[in-house]
Amino acid sequence: MSTPAGTDLTATDAAELGRLLNTGEVSSTEITRAYLDRIAADDGELGAYLHVDPDAALARAAELDSSEGDLGALAGLPVALKDVVVTEGVPTTSGSRILEGWRPPYDATVAARLKAAGTVLLGKTNMDEFAMGSSTENSAYKVTRNPWDRDRIPGGSSGGSSAAVAGGLAPWAIGTDTGGSIRQPAAVTGLVGHKPTYGSVSRFGLIAFSSSLDQAGPMARTVLDAALLHEAIGGHDPLDSTSIPAPLPPLAECARRGAEGDLSGVRIGVVRELGGEGHAEGYEPGVLARFGEAVALLESLGAEIREVSCPAFDLALPAYYLIAPSEASSNLARFDGVRYGLRVGDDGSHDLDEVMALTREQGFGPEVKRRIILGTYALSSGYYEAYYGQAQKVRTLISRDFNAAFGIDDGNGVDVLISPTTPTVAFPIGSRTDDPIAMYAADLCTLPASLAGVPAISVPCGLSEGLPVGLQVMAPALADDRCYRVAAALEAAQDAARGHRFLDQLVRRAAGPEEPA
Repeated sequence: MSTPAGTDLTATDAAELGRLLNTGEVSSTEITRAYLDRIAADDGELGAYLHVDPDAALARAAELDSSEGDLGALAGLPVALKDVVVTEGVPTTSGSRILEGWRPPYDATVAARLKAAGTVLLGKTNMDEFAMGSSTENSAYKVTRNPWDRDRIPGGSSGGSSAAVAGGLAPWAIGTDTGGSIRQPAAVTGLVGHKPTYGSVSRFGLIAFSSSLDQAGPMARTVLDAALLHEAIGGHDPLDSTSIPAPLPPLAECARRGAEGDLSGVRIGVVRELGGEGHAEGYEPGVLARFGEAVALLESLGAEIREVSCPAFDLALPAYYLIAPSEASSNLARFDGVRYGLRVGDDGSHDLDEVMALTREQGFGPEVKRRIILGTYALSSGYYEAYYGQAQKVRTLISRDFNAAFGIDDGNGVDVLISPTTPTVAFPIGSRTDDPIAMYAADLCTLPASLAGVPAISVPCGLSEGLPVGLQVMAPALADDRCYRVAAALEAAQDAARGHRFLDQLVRRAAGPEEPA
């Protein structure tokens, strides 16, 4: 079997790769080998992967090539997994020294579903330690670089996944999103990234950061690819007590319908508090300009545009940085140097408490320690209600703002809300490592949807200073299909406006299209 003439498999959308596989024009082995070759050539500089096993990947691809029968839309396609997804027999570290060398004895539900769908695991991607960060500079192992500009961050905490897909080292990848860790890296690397409705994708086997917020989701080059990957991992799971016993809407179908470009009758709310009029402080002018152009483009497709105020969104940042660290301080207590992972001081000269203290001192990085301390303080006697309790009340107010905007009670709201995904383009590596508040501000726009548990997607909407800008679409709980429809419409309209595939320019590492006039 030979690759169709002129086809660069690593610059081809996953949906198209699936078509080529189904028609017999390429094999899973050919696709897998093409990506492994790209990883070998480029990952030394990008730093997207923590673990790659070429022999296992090629063996899996050969097995799928020889199987008979229809295994599904994803069969034979390679995928990368963020290293927070527990994977049987494969090193899984969550970007932390405290789990260095750990090989889990079981699969997370996300990993198991991808395996059942016939995918090929390329490897595990780098991440901020325990998903705590917005730049992937907090990994215990390496710094990951943005393929658009290798002196800039790829976002975080799913920066390894974003760099792998944007750099042509994977056709798509799984990330996780606690406060924006899929959407923000997708935005700054020119990808599509979707945070599903909380509870619609199983958390079983995800190494927990903040249990009421963590969600796994797709990162891809196109909206349709993201929808296809989302369908493969979503749905009810009895192993997850927070899993919603409801079927997923037809996400890929909605993405295809959205790509037809008709948004007539769709009501879109522009969130005043997220870069809207009077709330532009901290937002780069180029980001606001691209966002404004995208809003006009959506309106030209027939959408009705309204400005919507959600006052509690202004409090999302401090609320999140009390709730998430509080849950982290509880979840990370299990890493004690006794049961698995790193163990320090186990030479007979230290008692158990000393072994645990030494292990945590050397095993956890500075950002993880910072958040454990913050969370433990917020939960401590005498401070619980003043901090954690108040933050949960703010969370309720944010959910009420979403309900009011969507007209949950009166039916007079909008269908979706939109905002910039992040206030700035990718910032230089090292520029915010000494300023945690500036680092946390990268998630300013993504935090409200996380706190409310509603779905949100980031889709590219142009370039500022030659770097990608993302637009975020948020929808009511379980209405993930609305996110895909609107994002696909914008994606298709932008492609038509530019006269070429915007994302292909990224994968081919060209200079990129000119900014819209």
